[in-house]
This record gives sequence, structure tokens and C-alpha cells, in this order.
Amino acid sequence: MRIGVAIDAACDVPQDFLERNGIAVMPIIVKVDGQKFKDDRDPVEIQRFRDQKLGSKSHSGETEPSSVEDVQNLFLDRLVKDYDCIVCLTIMATRSPIHDNVIKASFAILKNYRPIREAAGITGPFLMRVVDTRNIFAGAGPVIAEAVRMIQAGKSPAEVRERVAHIADCSYGYMLPRDLNYLRSRARSKGDRSVSFMSSMLGTALDIKPILRAHRGETGPVGKVRGFDHGAQVLFEYAAKRVQAGLLVPSLSLSYGGDLEEMRALTGYHALTRVCGDAGVEILESPMSITGMVNVGEGAMTLGFASEDHVADF
Repeated sequence: MRIGVAIDAACDVPQDFLERNGIAVMPIIVKVDGQKFKDDRDPVEIQRFRDQKLGSKSHSGETEPSSVEDVQNLFLDRLVKDYDCIVCLTIMATRSPIHDNVIKASFAILKNYRPIREAAGITGPFLMRVVDTRNIFAGAGPVIAEAVRMIQAGKSPAEVRERVAHIADCSYGYMLPRDLNYLRSRARSKGDRSVSFMSSMLGTALDIKPILRAHRGETGPVGKVRGFDHGAQVLFEYAAKRVQAGLLVPSLSLSYGGDLEEMRALTGYHALTRVCGDAGVEILESPMSITGMVNVGEGAMTLGFASEDHVADF
């Protein structure tokens, strides 16, 4: 059985990983200050967004995930002919309507695929398995990596779905924002009052950065640090400890809202790569999606891994 993977564009994984494994991307349309971007993880489009230097204007940007019709067209035009089963992985349903859109689209896809496959000379049924990664940005990386690993190991669709759903429950995504005022402005534009004016002003004045965590469909602060560079070092050292303790998936994801060389120059990065190398853990590092940068600001960093339950000790 030919099993493939489809993700939404806000899942941060490298372009070469997508191409190497034939992963389809459900795009997101981003509109900022009269500019329109198609967020489909294309590095050229990500660079075009950064080159516009929209800066503080991005907090009022609009994001439109693939609609029910868009998902239907992607599957019926291409995927039902290329594969016998697709595992669809989306960012947390509590933060985006894309998961619900894929579920709704699946009814029409499963109703209408047969004539398309028959015309292409393909026999047998087509299956869809839709899984909420319950995480965002790099936090969705371990689920995607495990889906690919299970498929390459020849596992059945049921086995793949069961395993990736378990990994979704065990995935931890951490984010370090660079600009608290931007984060507050973006939150307010979406009706989210969780970042107050006083806390953002105080944090900016003292260069205090929160460490945010996404886990099992919820996001919130789990620590705070003085300065972005120090915060990155704290996160890298924390991740190294979790790698040494043992991960459930031999992959660790990193994404950065800027030039990746800037992230690689941060204190603690090279020590983390050595620990991962010693443990046989692959690092999947990628530019943050356009959608991610619009929501949390350029220059932010996210990190994801899957492990047993533990207490964050920042």
C-alpha cells in the first residue's frame, strides 16, 4: 500500500525533508499590508516575506488556512492517484481551523475518489487518517518524523495512525519570542488578552523573555529568562538534557524566524548538536513558516521533541 503524508504549512520541517519524503503541504494564504503570500513552506516565498521588512505591520496580518474546497481539490486532483492512503497532520485544532477543514473535506473526498482512481487505472480503496499534532510550528516536527519512519518501516495505516496519535500526546513545543510588544499586539488583534500591556512593557524594559510551551493542545508560559541569547542557551541546554534522558522519536526540531545561521551562532547550539549526534538523534531545522512569523514575530525560535511526561525546570 502506498502511504503518504500531508501537513499544513504551519508545521515547521525542512524543505529537503518534505521533498525527500514526498510530503504534500496544505498552504496558508497570508495577507499583510497589501501584500499577499502563499505560505507553502517554499524557501523562496519565506525569503520574499522577510525581504519585505514588514516588521511591526505583520501583527495585523490575516491568515487563511486551506479551505474545505482547497483540501478536496488537492486530494482529488493529485493525492488519490499518487497514494492509497494519506496521513494528514495538522497543527493544534485549538489554534487553527485547518484540522476541522480537513475532517469536513474528507467526507467529499472519500465519496468521490473512485471514478478518479478508476480512470487512472488504479484499483482498491483510498483511505485518509487525520491526526491533530496538538502542537505548533517545530512542536509538530516529531509527529511528522515518526509518521515517515513508520511508513518506511512498512507499517499499516492503522498502526501509523495509532503511533502518531500517541506521539502527538507526548510532543513538547517550546517557543522563545524576540519582541514581547509584537506578541501582545498580535494577540490583541486576534482577541487574545493573555499578554497584558503592563507585562509586555515591563518585559521589554527589563529584556525579560517568556519561554512558552505547547503541549496537548494548550499553550502557556513555563519560565522566563533575561535576554534572547540567554534564553536560547537555556532552551538548548534543556533540550540536551531531554535528549540524554531519552526521546520517544529520534528527531529534534528547530525553527527560526530569520536566517538559520543566526540561530546556529547562538550559545548552546553546537553543544546541543553534539549531544544529538552522540545519541543518534536527527536535528530537523528549518525557517519558521510565514504564518509562524506573523503570529509570533520575526526572530522567534521554536523547538520540538517527543518524550515521556516531565516537569519543565526553567
